[in-house]
Amino acid sequence: MNEPLHQHLQAALASMPLPAGLCVAFSGGPDSSALLHALAQLPAARMHGLRALHVDHALHPDSAAWAAHCERFCAALDVPCEVLRVRVDGDTGLGVEAAARDARYAALAMQLREGDCLLLGHHRDDQAETVLLKLLRGAGPEGLGGMRALRPFGRGQLWRPLLALSRRQLRDYVAAHRLECIDDPSNADTRLARNQLRQEILPRLARHWPQAVDSILHSAALCRAAADALQAHWLAAFDALHDAASGSLDALGWLALAPALREPLLDHWLHARGLRAPGKAQRRQIERQCGARAGQLPCVRWAGTELHIWKGRLWALPPGRAVDAGWQVRWRGEPLALPDGGELTLAIEDTRLAEPLLVRLRRGGERIKPDGDAHTRELRDLFQQAQLPPWRRHACPLLYADDELVAVADRWISARGAAIFRQAGTSPRWRAGR
Repeated sequence: MNEPLHQHLQAALASMPLPAGLCVAFSGGPDSSALLHALAQLPAARMHGLRALHVDHALHPDSAAWAAHCERFCAALDVPCEVLRVRVDGDTGLGVEAAARDARYAALAMQLREGDCLLLGHHRDDQAETVLLKLLRGAGPEGLGGMRALRPFGRGQLWRPLLALSRRQLRDYVAAHRLECIDDPSNADTRLARNQLRQEILPRLARHWPQAVDSILHSAALCRAAADALQAHWLAAFDALHDAASGSLDALGWLALAPALREPLLDHWLHARGLRAPGKAQRRQIERQCGARAGQLPCVRWAGTELHIWKGRLWALPPGRAVDAGWQVRWRGEPLALPDGGELTLAIEDTRLAEPLLVRLRRGGERIKPDGDAHTRELRDLFQQAQLPPWRRHACPLLYADDELVAVADRWISARGAAIFRQAGTSPRWRAGR
């Protein structure tokens, strides 16, 4: 146990609160191979159920062979290995690299048990690359603080125990132990931003400024300290601006914050909703649209997210599905999947209507006389009075008996509709898709 990597990991484990289990995110590349091999030599790691998780993205012809390599590598160490096969959605607008990352992290999070630690092989050179990428994308203190060594993840935590070690130290370990590693050809593709920094930009910086990585990481540590100091302030502002019932934010209250609080607060809100943070251009657009006149319905879009400004508040949600306005179907009460991903059901399961109703979506000009109301109402007016968000109105299911509108989802029901549902002893239930 005289090797620097063993000593480093032994000290790191001793300083950690005892996890329920240790999982290594194992790509089979040099960094994760060094991490897993070194941990396998430590009794303290094995005492915590050391295991490996390999994600097969199925994006390369050799991905199955890579998965088989990882299983053999782990078998030789007597470490359990599970291969997680994922589907990468290339149609999200994120790009294949980002979509693969999202799929990978989602799969890994699903495999964590309560209190587990997921270990990643990121090192100090990865950290320097991350900070430079964030700088080039216009990040503030939180982004320029780089990757956190420890953060919540799934039902446990994500831990990067190698951030103090260099790529060279890990490659020396791999060479000393003659570890067979996967060489992913995508790592040589300098069209990818991180590879461009790794292979061309950082080596040039190092030739002129030999301490470039040290200086970058020193600045990152200062930014991390600044971000942590600011967090208490923007968290207090978030509590004041956030409405837990609707999940929305007070738009003008958010805009009035100093930029150092405004940006991390927005990112925190979006991430808590499972959405991506905007780029610099989208942030500026959100700020401009916060002062939109009454009656306007601004929407700012970026990959994976839509942000609406409505009723003086910010509302964030995943992009809506394309909905066919001509969609319609006969329905007798069985669970019905709606075009936006929502569902129409009956309040009492396994009940059925005596006669089927026609379910369709808005086409414009619809009117209904709600049961007990003296007047026939336009749907447009009902939606506005009920403050139904505009992005939900186009997918709201309308129920017809013959050619008569008898129910608008579970919101408004005519006298005839009330009789139909009373006969069945139940009522409609609508769950919107987003």
